Amino acid sequence: MSYRLGVLTSGGDCPGLNAAIRAVVRCAENEYGFRVIGIEDAGRGLIERRVRELTVEQIDSNGFDPMLSTGGTFLGSINKSIGDVEDQIIAGYRALDIDALIAIGGDGSMAILHGRARAAGWDMVGIPKTIDNDVACTDFAIGFDSAVRTVTTAIEYLRTTGVSHDRVVVLETMGRHAGHLALHGGIAGGADAILIPEIPYTVDGLLRAVERTRIFRDHTFAVVVVAEGVASPDGEAVTDTDRLGRTRLGGVGHVIADALGGASGGVIEARATVLGYVQRGGPPTPSDVILASKFGKRAVDLVAQRSFGRMVALHGATVDDVPLDDVVAAGSRHVDPESQTLQVARALGIYVGDR
Repeated sequence: MSYRLGVLTSGGDCPGLNAAIRAVVRCAENEYGFRVIGIEDAGRGLIERRVRELTVEQIDSNGFDPMLSTGGTFLGSINKSIGDVEDQIIAGYRALDIDALIAIGGDGSMAILHGRARAAGWDMVGIPKTIDNDVACTDFAIGFDSAVRTVTTAIEYLRTTGVSHDRVVVLETMGRHAGHLALHGGIAGGADAILIPEIPYTVDGLLRAVERTRIFRDHTFAVVVVAEGVASPDGEAVTDTDRLGRTRLGGVGHVIADALGGASGGVIEARATVLGYVQRGGPPTPSDVILASKFGKRAVDLVAQRSFGRMVALHGATVDDVPLDDVVAAGSRHVDPESQTLQVARALGIYVGDR
């Protein structure tokens, strides 16, 4: 009887997921002769027994390989609670007769799936993905580089209209309570100020940053990048409630733009753009495809070695692996206030908060 390896994607989508699935399928089949079973919509697919067998021939269409360049996940994903269905999920996994599981997810999904695997006795290996780059114990996760590209492109587009109308443009990025995406995107796009949840800021500090750009450029224009988890000037988180009553981060960009206009007595005309879900979309960058391919191979190798309860990780230029216990215990990975990336931002003259 052949070895049945399951693979699923869980949590929010991002570019590079399909490339990771592709790598799992190709490495599993070519290197070890494993059968790969794709599980649709993560836990919901397990409950409903919705799976498909994945083969090299299936994912290669007459020489074209769309999984390399297509964003999202063709297996589907879930990033919300589906109720108290643990017993149904575990029963579904057992019914599918899967020998091991490769789970591709963010920090929340990784914690849930690892806990479920331990409770149910699943053999599991994790692959980190998130545009927020907040999965612990790895330098980078799949999807982050692609999202940075999107933020950078947005800054380039906003710059032309901001310069044309002598306005300050405020761009709100995703990232939850971690500032990696705003920080990297802001540096790459040439922002004048970057606000992240990990570093305190003041409106006065922002005003001074804008004034420096006014003196330097001889007109009032600046780019301010704000992570969605940044608090308003009064210290409160800015959230929105959807029609189902769910509270989510969002809207701080408009709050910052209004604060700049008010504090300047109307001298500064600021406009805010919330980038939103476009950050999760689009094709992956070559760097994300390469990272996803390396992660997929390492995950399959771990399965073949029967080294379970681990997550593949990038440290420097090396792909290795770490205990999932350590990943879960560490929680979300935040920007280190003393990080080299922040030091670079400051050296470039970018306002990143008050020391």
